[in-house]
Amino acid sequence: MGHPNTSPAMARALKPPANLPSLVQTTFAKARSAGDLHYFPTQVTLLPVHSVPVRLPVFIHVKRPFQLRFSPALANKPKPPPQDTASPKRTFDPFANPAAALYIADVGPSHYLVLNKFAIVPEHFILATRDFKEQTDILEPSDLEATLACIEAFDAGKKPGEDDGLFAFFNCGEHSGASQPHRHIQLLPVDRMRDGLESGAAWNVLADRDDLDSTPFVVFSEQITLGMSGAELHGIYVRLYRQACRAVGERTGLPMGDVAADGPTLISYNMAMTKNKLVICPRLAEGGSVYNKAGEDVGKVALNGTLLAGTALVKNEAEWDALRGNPECLVGVLNGIGLARKSHDEDGVNKL
Repeated sequence: MGHPNTSPAMARALKPPANLPSLVQTTFAKARSAGDLHYFPTQVTLLPVHSVPVRLPVFIHVKRPFQLRFSPALANKPKPPPQDTASPKRTFDPFANPAAALYIADVGPSHYLVLNKFAIVPEHFILATRDFKEQTDILEPSDLEATLACIEAFDAGKKPGEDDGLFAFFNCGEHSGASQPHRHIQLLPVDRMRDGLESGAAWNVLADRDDLDSTPFVVFSEQITLGMSGAELHGIYVRLYRQACRAVGERTGLPMGDVAADGPTLISYNMAMTKNKLVICPRLAEGGSVYNKAGEDVGKVALNGTLLAGTALVKNEAEWDALRGNPECLVGVLNGIGLARKSHDEDGVNKL
């Protein structure tokens, strides 16, 4: 950590713009108005999601609000440009030469910020590596330092009375919801994740909740603080990643061996970062089937790293209606996307 008398802004070598919240807001508004990005409005509701049993003095199931959004317009999302026939193994890379209208700012010499061209949450933006690096490789200290630098800048630039900052997430591996091979970490303003919810709604970011360790899926987390160095963050990240790999190996029987701190990932996982927490969720599936009350299969819900914010997205009305009418179906999906929590021991301690 930085010196106790040193502010995060002074300790941080990587410095995004001090006016980051307003810069993201104005860039998004201008790009949307000019038609340079696609924004897909959503309907939203909160679903009660049961956790594994918790013993308070007696065993109970805790109901946590999980945010469900529905965007029918996503079914008509524009297709990416055709694959380059001269380089058949390399798909179109949106982060190789980002459109000027979507560009926000540099973050140090190796990263930059760009708007998400296909936004569900307004002002959704992305931290990408300037040079191509694999999304499926272990993150480097500079990736984590740049992410926390953005969280710090956003926190420092909030307007008076605003409590929420940024939620950052990273999708890694075939079961994580990842869609682009060029390394990038996604950033969502939490205030905009609340759009459509009633004032005072109970939802807040799952990664920061006190009951994170009783989710239907296993996570590994540690507290972090503003001002941490890239090396400190990387040490925490690698420790959590190794715990996740060992847990997947124990549950599935897959040999893990020595888990390296660099190179290709051994598992699929999502990572989330807030100003308080770093979280890793190992993934075994991208999603699961949606059933209505009659037991009919009406579709599939896929989940990426926003599940660590406590959110899910559906794209057709049958799925939307089925999950609202049968919230336990979402619990079933959440039990199946990673390592389901099995039980508690007699002392009420979580077991994997």
